[in-house]
Amino acid sequence: MFGWFKNKTEKKLVSLDWEDYKGFRIAPAPISESGQYRVGGKIEKGEGEALKSYSFIRADLIPQKEEADSISLMKAKLMVDQLGDSLFNEV
Repeated sequence: MFGWFKNKTEKKLVSLDWEDYKGFRIAPAPISESGQYRVGGKIEKGEGEALKSYSFIRADLIPQKEEADSISLMKAKLMVDQLGDSLFNEV
């Protein structure tokens, strides 16, 4: 009877395509928005309890998913190059 409520509250598990880059793991994670994709991704370093993670979302909207993935990886690499471990510093 209330199946419609259950389906809307469950989150979809998304599998990320991780890539190693200069000691970090990076993955594109663009967000579908209004028929386009907002650039975003994840950057991680370490393992287990020492794992540090940083998620980012940018203002760029891209029409194709593949292009959004490519730009998201480029942005992640740029952040690693420019900020390195300071990505994980608390503000």
